[in-house]
Amino acid sequence: MRIDIITVLPEMLQGPLNCSILERAQKRGLAEIKVHNLRDYTTNKHRKVDDYPFGGEAGMVMQVEPVDRCISALKAERDYDEVIFTAPDGELLTQPMANRLSLLNNIIILCGHYKGIDYRIREHLITREISVGDYVLTGGELPAAIIADAVVRLIPGVLGDEQSALKDSFQDGLLEPPIYTRPADYNGWRVPDILLSGHEARIAEWRREQAIARTRRLRPRLLDSEE
Repeated sequence: MRIDIITVLPEMLQGPLNCSILERAQKRGLAEIKVHNLRDYTTNKHRKVDDYPFGGEAGMVMQVEPVDRCISALKAERDYDEVIFTAPDGELLTQPMANRLSLLNNIIILCGHYKGIDYRIREHLITREISVGDYVLTGGELPAAIIADAVVRLIPGVLGDEQSALKDSFQDGLLEPPIYTRPADYNGWRVPDILLSGHEARIAEWRREQAIARTRRLRPRLLDSEE
């Protein structure tokens, strides 16, 4: 899989994209992540990519021309399955969406900044708009890193235990049950006896019950959607 990220602040992405799971995926040749500085696609000497909005609103707006030039240049090199814009008013990123995106070959992620982007970009160049939550960030760089992480970790061979991704929260519509490790007793805080019993069927039943209980308490909408 290849992910091309377009941004005005490439330095914001260097850390998240070059350590841990994402670094491992790239070193193994399972994923390729490229960051493109939008300022490289401007035609003015000041490398300006934004301007004042029509209508007199406050703030600056990313211009359509450099975005179009960058996306067009990338598309001239290969086909892309999706051109994604990180937007607070986009479709909420979920585990099922990440699952579907992980099956694609090539995607572009455009990071918004300033007041936003010229709406013509959304109308004519973007195929999907994704939000990581109902709040506003300074730019789309952190959401882009979140999308890349959520997607790349699902590619076969990226994680050490390929089954672990299938047991994550949300994969089966439920939150993950509590997990514990050694020691079994720390300052009187004991691991539930059932997990020490070695009885696989009862442990699986306990985990299922705990997952449902945690989901009902913390994400009741997930249970409502199944009814």
